[in-house]
Amino acid sequence: MTQKRAKEVLCIYFILIVLVTACGHKQTQEISEQPEGRKDTLTTLVKSDLKEKLDSTLNVDDEYATYYVVVADTGANYYTLRGKMLKINKQFDIPIDTIGRYYNAKKNLIALPDDADDEIYAGDYFPRRYPSGNLSLEYLSVYQPTAKDKTIALVTGIYENETSADSALIAMKKVDSRSFKLKSKIYVGCMH
Repeated sequence: MTQKRAKEVLCIYFILIVLVTACGHKQTQEISEQPEGRKDTLTTLVKSDLKEKLDSTLNVDDEYATYYVVVADTGANYYTLRGKMLKINKQFDIPIDTIGRYYNAKKNLIALPDDADDEIYAGDYFPRRYPSGNLSLEYLSVYQPTAKDKTIALVTGIYENETSADSALIAMKKVDSRSFKLKSKIYVGCMH
């Protein structure tokens, strides 16, 4: 669970506790005048409502999307894949989107600059996660969890539908027969 999500859950707990507590004194009198079965019903309703709110807040499926990722090539050498990315950029006029990242040789990491506006990810890797037909160098494990750590993927596009990904893959196969498509469940929730 992300830190932001944990804070949201704590806020919901707090609000529900305040509401239940604030209303509790008045309801205690009213409940005591009711038959014994009424207390159990109200308690059950409050617990059920609380559980329902928490379950909807913690819905993990809302934080993931299934996209199709087209990859021209993979490898361990950033500069080799960068050169290939520049060739594809020129040949097909496909824009490059680095999201402001570069290869930090000291950290052996594709990273945002240390002075990036995003304080949490400054100096660290931040993945491309949303659909676009742009080129970028990413860690393959973001899209394929079983990939070897630090394997770099030359991503040529992330697509919402498979037909678009297939069309892009056909074009990339002309450049490199090793090009492939992944169906990937990508985290699109808050990264802060």
